Amino acid sequence: MKKGRKAFWNNIKFKYKLTIINENTLEEVIGIHVSKLNGMSVLLSAVTIIFLIAAVIIAFTPLRNYLPGYMNSEVREQIVSNALRADSLQEALTRQNMYIMNIQDILSGNVRVDTVQSIDSLTIVRSEELMERTREEEEFRKQYEERERYNLTSVNGSGTSDLIFHRPTRGMISAGFDAEKGHYGLDIVSNPNESVLAVLDGTVLMATYTADSGYIIAVLHGQDMVSVYKHCGVLLKKQGDTVKAGEAIALVGKSGEKTSGTHLHFELWNRGHALDPSKYIVF
Repeated sequence: MKKGRKAFWNNIKFKYKLTIINENTLEEVIGIHVSKLNGMSVLLSAVTIIFLIAAVIIAFTPLRNYLPGYMNSEVREQIVSNALRADSLQEALTRQNMYIMNIQDILSGNVRVDTVQSIDSLTIVRSEELMERTREEEEFRKQYEERERYNLTSVNGSGTSDLIFHRPTRGMISAGFDAEKGHYGLDIVSNPNESVLAVLDGTVLMATYTADSGYIIAVLHGQDMVSVYKHCGVLLKKQGDTVKAGEAIALVGKSGEKTSGTHLHFELWNRGHALDPSKYIVF
């Protein structure tokens, strides 16, 4: 065994001469004496240096965050913050999708709302649905609407004392009724896109656009009553549609050339005579 160990160490320590010779003159240029032990020592030293350099780079650069089980407080805080932001963005996206769906339902007349000022107010009424009607009521409504749709004089009744009017929109009156000056209604200053509501049950007589008054919608009611809504931003009903008192029929805007800003011009007519709405409706 001793001879074997001695032979092994002699083999490792045995030196070889590495010589570089000029091919033309056969002159020795470089001569290096090396052994297997020297070669292993150089290789081990090179591996150690490379390992130390890699360790320093990882320890003092952001690469350390990729090590399994290692994460400093700054990165952890940033991850938590990003997770909260992603959750907030998801919630905002859900509310925005709900808002768009409600706008589509409003424009198609599937839902009734009292206000569309914000996403919150609109999503609250998302689940509201129209009351179902019986078959007999539907047939009666169709017959009545076809018979009385465009007739302004055949509606029976002798007065307006028994009518309960709904407020057309929320806001402040900026200009009152003055027939002598040709102002046959009220100007109601309101928020943009505030709902315009039908004051009584009736049928849409006209839904159009004019250069002076912008988007106009007029509704025919019982007892020869007609309500007119001018300077709307968007019309939610079309000619011939039936509406209920308090149902949204348009949105407040500032359309038309003869407008002083965002407001609703509301008129009330009975048998061809303009009425002062403030005497019948509490604003």
